[in-house]
Amino acid sequence: MIRKTASGVVIPDDLVLVGHITGAYGIHGWVRIKPYATDAGALLYAKTWWLDKPELRDVAVMQAKDHSGDTVAQLMGVADRNAAEALKGTTVQIARSRFPALADGEFYWVDLIGLAVENLQGEMLGQVKDLMDNGAHPILRVAPEGSDEKAPEMLIPFVEHFVKTIDQQAKRITVDWGKDY
Repeated sequence: MIRKTASGVVIPDDLVLVGHITGAYGIHGWVRIKPYATDAGALLYAKTWWLDKPELRDVAVMQAKDHSGDTVAQLMGVADRNAAEALKGTTVQIARSRFPALADGEFYWVDLIGLAVENLQGEMLGQVKDLMDNGAHPILRVAPEGSDEKAPEMLIPFVEHFVKTIDQQAKRITVDWGKDY
């Protein structure tokens, strides 16, 4: 499916929300971005970002760097502090195909969402609804299969002790976790 903006710009199908602009950085048009991940590699790596203000559009990234847990960037067409401040609250999306390559055994969270989760006994536990970080390690948020929104989710630590295999091709994660935990 191909999407286009009102001006005819083709929008990639694999856009991933990676952060939002919190305001200006300095006086020369740089913006400050709050990344939604602890590793802002995608923001630093991608040369094109998609901003949703005033409408979804692509913007060339001239420079980007880490700064005190945030990312700061100079964007094409943002010439001064006033223009940067006007982007406050704008979400930043990047095409998944533009994310940096990962080493074996590493995964982007967005790639795990929607995978089926089963335990070592072959019992289906549900589907990865989301992930969260508790400071020590990520946690899989697993929604029970075929349940309504009110069913309690399972929180499974995303550590080697519990997560045994991840097969992205088969869209399955195998865990050492009981149905009744």
